[in-house]
Amino acid sequence: MNYNKINNLFGWLCFIIATATYVMTAEPTASFWDCGEFIAAAYKLQIVHQPGAPLFLILQKIFSLLAGSDVTRVAYWMNIGSAVSSGATILFLFWTITALAKKTLWKNGEELKPATLITIIGSGLVGALAYAFSDTFWFSAVESEVYAMSSLCTAIVFWAILKWDYHADEPGADKWLVFIAYVMGLSIGVHLLNLLVIPAIALVYYFRRYKNPTAKGALLSLLAGIVVLAIVQYGIIQYLVKFAAYFDLFFVNTLGMGFGSGVLVFVLLVVGALTYGIIYSIKKVKPTLNLILVSFAFIVFGYSSYAMIIVRAKANPALNNSDPDNAFAFLSYLNREQYGDRPLLYGQYFDSQPIDYKQGDNIYRKGNEKYEVAGRKFTTEYDRNTLLPRMYSDDPQHVGYYRDWMKLGENESPTFTDNLGFLFSYQTGFMYARYFLWNFAGRQNDDQGHGNYTSGNWISGIKPIDAILLGPQDNLPPSIKDNKAHNTLFFLPLIIGLIGAFWHFKYNQKDAGVVGLLFFFTGVAIVLYLNQNPLQPRERDYAYAGSFYAFGIWIGLGVAGIANFLSKKMSPKTAGIVATVLCLLAAPVLMASQEWDDHDRSDKFTTRDFAIDYLESCAPNAILFTYGDNDTYPLWYVQEVEGVRPDVRIVNLSLLGTDWYIRQMKDKINQADPLPLTMGNEKFVQGVRDVIRYYDYKFAEPIEMKNLFEVLTSDNDNDKVPMQDGTKENILPTKNFRITIDPAQVLATKTVSESMKDSIAATMDWTYNKNYVTKTELAMFDILAHNDWKRPIYFAVTVPSSNYIGLDKYLYNEGFAYRLLPLKQPAADSTAQEPELINADRMYDNMLNKFVWGNMKGAKYLDPETTRMIGTIIKSFNTLASKLYEEGRVDEARKVLNKSLEVVPEKNYLFYYILHRYYTADLLYKVGETEKANQLVKHTSKFISDELAYVGGLSGSRQRFAMNDIQLGVSVLNELLKITEANKQTALHAELQKQFTSLQGSLSLNYE
Repeated sequence: MNYNKINNLFGWLCFIIATATYVMTAEPTASFWDCGEFIAAAYKLQIVHQPGAPLFLILQKIFSLLAGSDVTRVAYWMNIGSAVSSGATILFLFWTITALAKKTLWKNGEELKPATLITIIGSGLVGALAYAFSDTFWFSAVESEVYAMSSLCTAIVFWAILKWDYHADEPGADKWLVFIAYVMGLSIGVHLLNLLVIPAIALVYYFRRYKNPTAKGALLSLLAGIVVLAIVQYGIIQYLVKFAAYFDLFFVNTLGMGFGSGVLVFVLLVVGALTYGIIYSIKKVKPTLNLILVSFAFIVFGYSSYAMIIVRAKANPALNNSDPDNAFAFLSYLNREQYGDRPLLYGQYFDSQPIDYKQGDNIYRKGNEKYEVAGRKFTTEYDRNTLLPRMYSDDPQHVGYYRDWMKLGENESPTFTDNLGFLFSYQTGFMYARYFLWNFAGRQNDDQGHGNYTSGNWISGIKPIDAILLGPQDNLPPSIKDNKAHNTLFFLPLIIGLIGAFWHFKYNQKDAGVVGLLFFFTGVAIVLYLNQNPLQPRERDYAYAGSFYAFGIWIGLGVAGIANFLSKKMSPKTAGIVATVLCLLAAPVLMASQEWDDHDRSDKFTTRDFAIDYLESCAPNAILFTYGDNDTYPLWYVQEVEGVRPDVRIVNLSLLGTDWYIRQMKDKINQADPLPLTMGNEKFVQGVRDVIRYYDYKFAEPIEMKNLFEVLTSDNDNDKVPMQDGTKENILPTKNFRITIDPAQVLATKTVSESMKDSIAATMDWTYNKNYVTKTELAMFDILAHNDWKRPIYFAVTVPSSNYIGLDKYLYNEGFAYRLLPLKQPAADSTAQEPELINADRMYDNMLNKFVWGNMKGAKYLDPETTRMIGTIIKSFNTLASKLYEEGRVDEARKVLNKSLEVVPEKNYLFYYILHRYYTADLLYKVGETEKANQLVKHTSKFISDELAYVGGLSGSRQRFAMNDIQLGVSVLNELLKITEANKQTALHAELQKQFTSLQGSLSLNYE
């Protein structure tokens, strides 16, 4: 029986099953988060956010070519690139498991019996397919993100070290080590997670090369692996570039040569040194030195994919994050300096006070002829520090969460014990173990969890166990039981994996230790390295996929463990068959059946269509301010790839605080004109006007924006004030701003229609809402001062109001964006809540005629980002309908509400939807749609009753975590009672009253 043929056959079978699954469930267009940016960048080979992924972009570009001339299929084919990469990961995982199983079950020279072969192949099938259908891996497999390809790199490297292990005594076997070095170098151009395999590789090498390994030797090899990891992570990735940058500094600033000359000399020196070293090692017959140098060369060779970043940056593409076209900008890009630092081994508590600032290295920027000093790096010194600072952020939201999680008093200072408590309970327990159990025990729902009992927890489906952790599991609320991500695996994959780990450690301790090391470094070690703050913007399980990969190996080996046990009661061959079938049913089949519906994105277009709606909200040649990933990256995608509304200039406020981004805003991109920025580049380069502080000069009247801007950007010492260190700086002398309006200009540019001529304000006066001015606000001031209403200005509806710079009362909703309009303000009513301002005619046209809705009502599955956006959409429909109704335009209001019912899913995905549902029902009654209103009231009240009935079954302490839901639910029920009574819906009112009375008895807390 030919083992290799059978092994290859079943490996490719796993590849086909996995790839077919991912192709069938792949999203047909861009997904939320980074995918839009990656697709747009790969399509035109542009520069993504730090630290970049050049090899990933190059390979995805190849997949995009399969779309031919149909730009709407580019994203799909890039998603297929991830699907194929993920399928290949499963292929190599299969071969890894079979290699480990064979090594344990079969001794070289013996006959490979059919029973053993069945057990080996069964192990590979179960483990590979279990990981294929695991929650975290499947999520990344169907979208164009780096994690699928990064997992493939990890799988290839771990498989390759086992191939070396098998052939280590043969001539030329070390070619596998060189191959591993090359793949690792390539993986740097995808994601750095692959480097965490290095310590496990070091252990395999030690066990294979040393005939009598010891615990001390194993520990030393582990330390050597960590040193090699550090050399690659810091020495090769960072310090090679840093040395090159300082070579360039010397050649440019000291020798007067051109930019890049020092880099070229440094590259030639490195290549020359490596060439000499390799030739020397061959001549002197030094195989170890030769292996080290050749491996180093291949890592650098693979790493050279980053040359694409510099080459493309010099071409100044539309997406050119950080503009890394010179040595120091490239170094900053690689070091992720844009994102700041966090303490890892030693640092402050969240309530520590700064006592000093220590100066570090100079910060260099590229000038016209040489590198210039932009400032210096500073390190803050604190009065209280600790080892392993886990609770270090002084953000007020984070501080509140720290105190709540660790049960610290309002003025209580944390201790080292509290730090460790947060590490183990939150960072390890909640942000890692919870994700681990999602994959191998079960998942409550896909609502993001922050520690309450009804969102994002792990479950098993075994009610007594789940009840201990989360409360009663009977009569689960719709937000849990109707959520497609409510997956119950009954601990079965976890149990099989634990059996596999136990069996592996019992019969092959060395290999089990290697897998365990892989599990640790791609799991707990990442927990320590990331040192995550609470209240993350999204779930971060994708960061730990390598750890779940390692556990997938043990799930596979669980077949061998169970077969070993069953062989005592039946023949080995039958035991192998039974173990394989049982484990296939208990792991991959169960996982696929539970998780297919919440991973099938094959008919969802919401990300792309919502992006189109943002752009269609804008008038021609508009400036659109965005803020986060999900209101920026999808817009970049539809503009750069599908060519939607290329006239709109997207301005991300999170990036506008950087000099490189402001410079790019001065260039025309596609059909979008440059921003009306008048500042010379020298006014806002790094280190100049990074922060302008506020000093109140108590002016009696608001200051004209143009005049204020001139003062803020003046280089005249008379316009600056002296600082304590003797320097002079610009300051913000007032927060009261003004723009004088020329009605003729406003009408000529069609900012305001002729019919609203009398509504134009003489001046726009407002109060700035911050105590400082960063480059972000400075650029916005420049635009406001010099735009002269020539171009429409919008803020995306998802931009936090703190970024409106105080312009709230001049922002009018036109769909997915607020437009800046110089209109007179309505008389204030202190007794009423300030209504949202809308431009009803344009908003009506946009939402009913221009917007597309991404099949959000008919899609098989909607991701959490889409469901969160649905709340905003319902609110927008309600706001528009309300405004139209107030204006007496009842027919139009009715059409708006019916459009809302047509495109918005009936299901309540999140609890806060119910408030918007109430407003919709109220408006439906007002426009005469009584039957539809009744139906919506019934649907909403049932959701509230079911949710609160479940909460009522929780203990008092657990109910407190749901206090906001209780108060909101009771409040909405009260309002539903009022509107049904007011609209003479007697039977429905009585039904609601009965529900309300029943709920009051079950809720033990005082929610009044």
